[in-house]
Amino acid sequence: MINFGIVIFIAASLNFKLCLSTCARAEYEINGECCPMCAPGNHVFWHCTVDTSTTCIPCSALTYIDEPNRSDKCFPCSVCDAGLRGVKINRSCTRSADTVCEPLEGFYCIEQNKGSCTYAVQHSKCHPGQCIKQAGTAFTDTVCDDCMEGTYSNGSLTTCQPHSICESEGLKEIKPGTMSSDVECGKSVSVSIIVGVIAAIIIGVLVTAVGIKIYCKLKQKRDSNGYLLPMQESNSTVAEERPVPEGACEPDIHHLKDYERESEAKVT
Repeated sequence: MINFGIVIFIAASLNFKLCLSTCARAEYEINGECCPMCAPGNHVFWHCTVDTSTTCIPCSALTYIDEPNRSDKCFPCSVCDAGLRGVKINRSCTRSADTVCEPLEGFYCIEQNKGSCTYAVQHSKCHPGQCIKQAGTAFTDTVCDDCMEGTYSNGSLTTCQPHSICESEGLKEIKPGTMSSDVECGKSVSVSIIVGVIAAIIIGVLVTAVGIKIYCKLKQKRDSNGYLLPMQESNSTVAEERPVPEGACEPDIHHLKDYERESEAKVT
């Protein structure tokens, strides 16, 4: 039969040996020795021996290590990449802590690591016909809400505004409102004013035409008998026919013919 006393003694001996060989929390085992770990901001240069303790040295520039360690090198500091990751520096890297990044203005974080944002995207923009129900933060996106009938928003308002009532302002509605724009109001013009303006324009045209005719009559020269003289070409021996511009003063044809007949009779 098995002697349970011997079994218990062997098990207790094994546990005792295991306890003796287990290193403390701030130590690490190497080559059968329990070596002290290096503090944050430092890494192992030489492991401990029977006669010497662990030799630690500080992390070099742009590297860090943020916890007690047995590593023989530090980690490279993270870079806050605004162009590719939408983040900027919140706190610079030190020997004992990595760089802390935060979202750019107008961005929100979608990936984090140890309290630092590693990737951010731009806040959503509300469309015309929507208002901003909840503005975006560094960790949440913008929340939009559709406008109800009779209200409007161009997408940048925090609440949808009711359409204006033109009649209450003594104006007339020119263009109805939509969910993205307000009603357009304007002054109403009476029919009598429109008729008066048209009549004034017609009278002005008639007066101008009559004035031109009178001016042309007064401008033409007459002979001693009162007949209108023909228009003479200057510096030319041969008369050339030229078209009369529209609206120009024209000689009286009948008077010209009478003048020509009288001139021929005097010659004969």
